Formats: sequence, C-alpha cells, structure tokens
Amino acid sequence: MDLVDKVCVITGASSGIGKSLAIKLSLKGAKVVLAARRNSKLEEIRNAIEREGGNCFGVKTDITKNLECKNLIDETINRYKKIDILILAAGVSMWSPFEEISDISFFEDLMATNYTGAVHCVHAALPSLISTNGMIVSCSTAQAIVGFTNHSGYAASKHALHGFLDTLEMELNGKVKFLETCLGWIKGTNMRSNAFGPNGKKMGKTKREHSSNSIDLDVCIEKIISAIVDEKEKIYIPWKLKLIPFLDLFFGKFLRKKINKAVYSE
Repeated sequence: MDLVDKVCVITGASSGIGKSLAIKLSLKGAKVVLAARRNSKLEEIRNAIEREGGNCFGVKTDITKNLECKNLIDETINRYKKIDILILAAGVSMWSPFEEISDISFFEDLMATNYTGAVHCVHAALPSLISTNGMIVSCSTAQAIVGFTNHSGYAASKHALHGFLDTLEMELNGKVKFLETCLGWIKGTNMRSNAFGPNGKKMGKTKREHSSNSIDLDVCIEKIISAIVDEKEKIYIPWKLKLIPFLDLFFGKFLRKKINKAVYSE
C-alpha cells in the first residue's frame, strides 16, 4: 500500500500509539483525521503535523457515543471524500485482581471504549471502507487471545473486539482488509498511568516500571506502519507473543504460569 494521499482516521489520537501513528503517517504523505475527546490536544497535534507539512484535521469525538462517531466519519467524507484506513487506537486498561475491586462500574467504561466505541466507528466508516477496499487496523493485545492476571475486564473487552472483527472479516470476504496488531507492554505511553485501579480510579504515576519485556513506542509504531504498507493481517509486538496461541493449545498451564510471572515482574 502506498500511503501517499491515503485518508487515515485515527481514534485515540491525543496520546500514545494513536498520536505517534498520526504524526508518522502524515510524514509519509497520508491525510490524517484525528479523533479524541479534547480539542486542546487535537489542536496541539494538528499544529505539530502542519508545521512538518502534513495534511490533517481534528474532530472532537467521544467514541462511546454513536452520534459523535457518525459525525467523525461524516466530517472526514465531507473533507476528503473517502476513507482508506480506520485505525482503532483508543483504549483504556486496568490493573487489579478482581477480588480486590471495590467498585466494578469501571468495567462498563472498559467495554464502552475498547469494544463498543470501536463498533460505532466501524459501523459508520464501513460503506466508505468497502468502496475503497480499505483497511481496519486494530491496536489489540495479547490479552485478546488469552486471559491475563489483574486485567480481567480489559481482557474481556479485547476478547470482544477480537471476536467482532474476526466475524466481520469473514462476512466481508475481502471487501475490506484487516490488520490486528497484538501488542505487549509498550514504553512511552500513558496506558499504565491511565489504567483503572481496584478503587475504580486511574492509577496515575506508580512505582511500576517497565521491564525488559516492554517495547519502545517508536519501534512499535514503525512495525505497525510497515505492516500497513505490506498489508499484513496480523503482527505481534514483540514477536514472541505469536507463541501464545500454540502454548495455550498444548501447554495451557505452563503458559498461565509464565503470564503470572510476567505480570508481577511489571
């Protein structure tokens, strides 16, 4: 895929993976549409992209609201007449054993952002994506494949998204391309500080430091963009995550012990 003049809609564009993808894709000639909840952040990123000669604009969007997702897509079509790539980068996590959670209402927020919000965006963008034989890129996780200690609600929401997109790919039968990026822990994002703790509040800055299992944000972004260009269907970052389906099938108990150890090392 040649990225020049491709129209890319990116959710969660105000920080982390979404922000970095927006900047890097614009530098490669794509027309980028930024979707996030805060106008101030959208303006900041838009200015940064335009200073580098990029082509973009932002649409204030809360993806948990269906009408705002429809507006995002309508604004994109009005400006650029098409959508080539929809990147589902918005996401929120958690970090707590289930039995220690005092208020489980944040599970609704996890599902609304990680699953339902993605469904809203895909439903609105699908006609245009079909017309361009475009691509849906999901910023997924190993936790969409298998359960993860201390991440029960997050894993459930990512399982839901995986099942939805897998089914949609079967139904569309090549009308739209799909890329699932299965990511491990990524350094340089605010995913961990924004994660819900046992009291239902965001964890903020903690003593948890990324271990050697984590991948630098820039490395992650380059791999995702290369996968888009090469029109791959699935990538694992880091590569060793591709062992999870095999280990889960044949060595399930061993895999779960490794997961526990990895989580607590973080």
